[in-house]
Amino acid sequence: MKRRDFLKSSLAATSLAAMSSAFAAESKKSAAREYYELRHYTLRRGPMPARFDDFFEKIAVPAWNRAGVANVGVFDVAVGNHVPAKYVLLASPSFDALSAAKAKFDADPAVRAAEFTNLPATDPAYVRAESSLLLAFGSIPKMELPAKQPRVFELRCYESHSKAANRKKIEMFDTGEIALFRKTGLAPVFFGETLIGPKLPNLTYLLVFPDMAVREKNWDAFRSHPDWKKMSATPGFTDPEIVTNIGNTILKPTAYSQV
Repeated sequence: MKRRDFLKSSLAATSLAAMSSAFAAESKKSAAREYYELRHYTLRRGPMPARFDDFFEKIAVPAWNRAGVANVGVFDVAVGNHVPAKYVLLASPSFDALSAAKAKFDADPAVRAAEFTNLPATDPAYVRAESSLLLAFGSIPKMELPAKQPRVFELRCYESHSKAANRKKIEMFDTGEIALFRKTGLAPVFFGETLIGPKLPNLTYLLVFPDMAVREKNWDAFRSHPDWKKMSATPGFTDPEIVTNIGNTILKPTAYSQV
């Protein structure tokens, strides 16, 4: 083999090995991070909300539990667009486990036989359903379940103009902003990078509060904190550079929600 060809093949092999190692390292790092499916159901006033709750409380949530999803969150939109609406949160240790759970849920005899599942087009179960697939952040790899007491949730979605900007905002959260959230009473339930869903690229997170008064107090504490003022003014981390829009929805858990 000529020296030039040998060098080419050696460099190619070295690059391939480096890429393989990087991929393996990334896969290993992601292995401990949960996957979430976040569903948004748009409903109509009338029988739809009560019928939805009846199905999810008696059939859907138990079926998801049987399929391997330990904690199913079901929430009403308290403040947001297109009310009435519901959010459903499913958490799983891996994408394969989430896919397997969905297959088991769809095949569950109780689900297949339910009236909700078999309603006609003239009387649909919901107006529209949207779904997003999320990967948990490295700094908060698993959902943190709140205590089962009076509580309200805040669902926030940060859109970016590019994937690079989205990654930078995730870095900002992972390296200091989430820690400051905790310090100022903004208690996280999950933080997730949206892999599949609308308004890409974006990240989505869920916070929990005892009530709206505490929410206002704790957000004020965060916004006025000197660490936030410094962080948010750091070149590369400023909103104009990495965030194009923020969506904000206040949720209340249903009586049967497991989150």
